Amino acid sequence: MDGEDVRTPPWGEFGRELRVWRRRAGLTQAQLGLRIGYHHSVISKLEGGLREPPMGLPARLDVLLGSDGALTALAEPGDRRRPRSGPSDPTLFPVLPAVEGTDALAPPGLPVWPRLLPYGGFTCPLHDDTQCPVPGPQEVLPLLARLDAGGVAALPDRPVPDLVHGLTALLPGYTSVAIEQVSTAVVASIERILHLLVRWAEVVDAAGRSPLAPLRLAAQYAQLAARLRMQRGQRAVGMAWVTHGLRWAGAGADAVARATLLSDFCTLTRLDRDAASSLAYARALGAVDRERGWMTTLSHLYQARAYGLAGAVGECRRQVLLARRRLDRLDTRDAAEAPWLLGDAGVVRAESSIGGALRDLAASTGDRAVARRAVHATGRALAHLPARMRPTYLLLTVRLADAHACAGEPDAAVAVATPVAEEALRTGRATIVHELHGLRARLRQGWDDLPEVRELTDLLGPSAH
Repeated sequence: MDGEDVRTPPWGEFGRELRVWRRRAGLTQAQLGLRIGYHHSVISKLEGGLREPPMGLPARLDVLLGSDGALTALAEPGDRRRPRSGPSDPTLFPVLPAVEGTDALAPPGLPVWPRLLPYGGFTCPLHDDTQCPVPGPQEVLPLLARLDAGGVAALPDRPVPDLVHGLTALLPGYTSVAIEQVSTAVVASIERILHLLVRWAEVVDAAGRSPLAPLRLAAQYAQLAARLRMQRGQRAVGMAWVTHGLRWAGAGADAVARATLLSDFCTLTRLDRDAASSLAYARALGAVDRERGWMTTLSHLYQARAYGLAGAVGECRRQVLLARRRLDRLDTRDAAEAPWLLGDAGVVRAESSIGGALRDLAASTGDRAVARRAVHATGRALAHLPARMRPTYLLLTVRLADAHACAGEPDAAVAVATPVAEEALRTGRATIVHELHGLRARLRQGWDDLPEVRELTDLLGPSAH
């Protein structure tokens, strides 16, 4: 594999791109044909790369499907493109947060390298749910190292499918590292790829071609960078990555990335104890696409957390009920786009959020019955959590102890928290430290006269603030 485009049938790439944009618009081949005055068999042949697009049709399709000139650029003879000038949209190529560290790009240790996309909820930014072959890591990783070291001059001036597929194939591995390892050091490599992607998109744009494929990829990498920066306590940098990611996802009409990035806004604002903003972002998440069940489910979960923080008893309970109901009705598209909401992973995601919402509600209202429900939900999440997810285990264990404290059970709180307290402190992860702070404050307020409580709160000390 190299930086040049692979050879495809003359109209193969146009056909694949047309299929992508038609599906994004929610149209069948017959519906698209009716709108442009062609039989559906013509659309089928165009998408199969079996015929040349009639003159003028690509431009009409660009307008109808909102494809920003991408189809015209692929169909024009002699590879004519938009005239070279300034960037088509300067806001898509902003100043980016600096990469921490000077190390070269380090790939994640991948137990599995996908042979085809989509894989694990990650789709190809060029071809969506088409079965796209992925080059092996022995081809992708050396190429990325060369591109990273070579600067702008080394970057291709078109969205090379093999390179797009390879960069997408790295996302599952980086995601696993981000959620399974306590260290956040991988953020440096993720941000190096982000800088490379945005430079590449700018080169493609300057050549008169659509930069949306690398920018859609950048939106997904931005989410990982934002989460890891947030865990380091660098919320401003995390917020910057989410903001950039939302702009790129919007440009590429990527509803999946938009929804997941909005969920990060919910978390960032909740850590600042801004319940109103967290609620606004949770509602916006649900409005991205009301036909996607997983987005509706996440919206209910994040609304429950916001209402819990605000002490709104009725609305918090209502959102918990709606989230559980919607989780049980996810369909095959939800399974493809959000596999982490199904099975044990779905139980962990839902019950950990519900436990957090009920714990916050109990802390706000002093209702011990609500706190006991938080104990149950958090315990259920822990029971379904894979052992490899150590950061999540530490966070949920501390949350479980805090729920016991809110329920008026200091002995149980101390017994649950003590075995993990030192390890949890050492992580330095913002979400875990946030939980430790709440636990320490509640134990000291109610039971500071108990020796075992003082021993634990002294261990946590000011570093839990």
